[in-house]
Amino acid sequence: MKKMMVLAVLMLTAAVGYSQESRQDVSFSGYGLYEPSVHGNTPVLIKSSDTAGFLASYRYDLTPRSALEFNYSWSQNTNYFQYDGGQYFVPIHTRNQEFSGAYVYSRNYRKFNPFLEAGPGVMMFSPIRDSGTGRQDGKRSSSVGGVFGGGLAYEISPSFDVRVEYRGFFGKAPSFSISDFVTNRYTVVMTPSLGIAYHF
Repeated sequence: MKKMMVLAVLMLTAAVGYSQESRQDVSFSGYGLYEPSVHGNTPVLIKSSDTAGFLASYRYDLTPRSALEFNYSWSQNTNYFQYDGGQYFVPIHTRNQEFSGAYVYSRNYRKFNPFLEAGPGVMMFSPIRDSGTGRQDGKRSSSVGGVFGGGLAYEISPSFDVRVEYRGFFGKAPSFSISDFVTNRYTVVMTPSLGIAYHF
């Protein structure tokens, strides 16, 4: 009986210690979306409006310095296309969604945790058929590419930290399946973010 009680106490202690080890976190961030102008090797020019968006991430720690992260982001902006030497830009009101995974390498300096990340992903550009779209024959463009970035997490409690990050997504510029809009160029969608993470 005494041995069973000792064993139960040891198991309970181990279980409590394991449950207190935070190996997972979820974060919610706001970001700004910035896209450079794209000059195609065909006579096409794309300019995009800046906007704000939302980013949700889940991170699982493999070791104290390595983690895997999965991301979803959402925003809306307008892409403007000029083609065939035209004088006017044709607007396409666009919904942007990112699905990505990344390997995260981090360091720990007391309350400060700098990190770097990189991994594959897909960015989907969906035309919104409203008055902000100049051509209604566009279809969703999916750009397979990669996400990269770096940032700093500041611990405000054992369960929460504030996270600031520069993020970029490298992929092909959207054409919305419209032959006049094809640039055959790649671009970087920049999404610097600020948010809060909860560790559990």
